[in-house]
Amino acid sequence: MTSFARTAPARTWSADPYTHALRTGRGPLFLRRSDGWLLPLDIERWCARADAADLDVLRRCEGPVLDVGCGPGRLVAALGEQGRPALGIDVSEAAVARTRQLGAPALHRSVFDPLPGEGRWGTALLIDGNVGIGGDPRTLLARTARLLRAGGLLIAETVPVPDLDERVLVHVTDAHGTEGTPFPWARIGTAALLRHATRAGWRAVAQWTAGGRSFAALRTRSAHSTAEAPNSTAVMSSQRARKPSGDSPVAER
Repeated sequence: MTSFARTAPARTWSADPYTHALRTGRGPLFLRRSDGWLLPLDIERWCARADAADLDVLRRCEGPVLDVGCGPGRLVAALGEQGRPALGIDVSEAAVARTRQLGAPALHRSVFDPLPGEGRWGTALLIDGNVGIGGDPRTLLARTARLLRAGGLLIAETVPVPDLDERVLVHVTDAHGTEGTPFPWARIGTAALLRHATRAGWRAVAQWTAGGRSFAALRTRSAHSTAEAPNSTAVMSSQRARKPSGDSPVAER
C-alpha cells in the first residue's frame, strides 16, 4: 500500500484508453495497480441511462447537485430530466463532451479547481468510485465540505469491503495493454470512509446498498443540533421543474 499527499489529481483521465472507451461506450477497461492487480471499470453502465440504484441516489439529493467526476453524464442528465438543477465536472474532455451531448451541463475541471457556486451546493456526488479521487480521502472530504452549503449533503459510493482503506498508484488500461499515465487513487469502504468523515467534522446520516453497490450519505456541519436523513419526497416536491436562476450555482459559468 502506498500513501500519497496530494491536493489535486493528475489529469490522466483525459488520455487514451479512457477517452476511446467513452467515445465508443464500450470496454473492457481497467484500473491497473503497479503489482498487476486489475479493477474492471463498468464503462458500459456509466455510458447507459441511470439505473435503479442511481435513481435511488438521486431521490436522496437536495438542492442544486454537483456531480464530481461525472464521467459520461448519466446522473446529470437524469437530474435534468427531473427538472432539477445539476452540474457535472470531470477532468476528461471526452467525458464532458459526452455529458453535453446528452443536453446536460458540464465543465472540464478538477474538483480542486475553482468552481461555480462554491459554498452553495446542496448535494455533492462521489459515485462510481470517485471517493478515490486524488488518492487522499481526507483532502477530498475537506474540499467537498467547502463546496457545500452549511448542512449540505455528500453521497459517496464505496467499495463493498467496509474496512478497506487503500491508497494506490494506478493507470487506466484496456484489453490490449494500452496504458495511461499513472496517478494516485484510493479505494475505501463505508466503515473506513465514516472514520475519516467523523474526524473531519462530517455527520453520517445514512448507509445502504442497492444493485450490489454500497453508498453512504454525510452532512457538513450546520446550525442544526440533530442529523437529518437525506430527504427524498419532501425535496422532490419542492424542486419541480424550474430553470436555474441567478441564485443557483448551476447558473454560473
